[in-house]
Amino acid sequence: MTTAPPAPPGVSDENPLSGPPPDRRPAPTVRAGHRFRYAVVGLVLVGALAFLIGKGIGSALNFYLTADQAVAQRATLGGKTFNLEGVVEPGSIHATRNGVDFVVTSGPVRLDVDNTGSPPQLFQPNIPVIAVGHFAGDRFVSDQILVKHTSTYIAQYPARVTAPNGSKR
Repeated sequence: MTTAPPAPPGVSDENPLSGPPPDRRPAPTVRAGHRFRYAVVGLVLVGALAFLIGKGIGSALNFYLTADQAVAQRATLGGKTFNLEGVVEPGSIHATRNGVDFVVTSGPVRLDVDNTGSPPQLFQPNIPVIAVGHFAGDRFVSDQILVKHTSTYIAQYPARVTAPNGSKR
């Protein structure tokens, strides 16, 4: 008859498959100071993310006011920068030393626009434009003009759109 080898320490004869008794060391704990740091870092990250999302949405929702809406809201707009939409009135475009002055219309409202800088190549009478700027007294002061010129617009008004070489498209 053969005998079994001796059992390792901690293994009882009653259940040879049971291993050594579980380790009774306490689980590592996170000190209160570390928790506070993690909370602060988490709040900073959440705040930064909220700020970036807010700025992204804010710039994506860059709205414009038509000339008649802008004139009606002139008192509340004050010197705030916004986008002004209107159609360039024929005969109103005058080159200046700093740029161009013109009149935009929207419904019955006419609004004088003083623009600094050079207007885009497609800028001309009877074209809808967006001028970026603010009110200065009774005039709208702009530093940028955007021209609406989609392929649909070009197809509808081919005589209004001039190519860089001067030919009509």
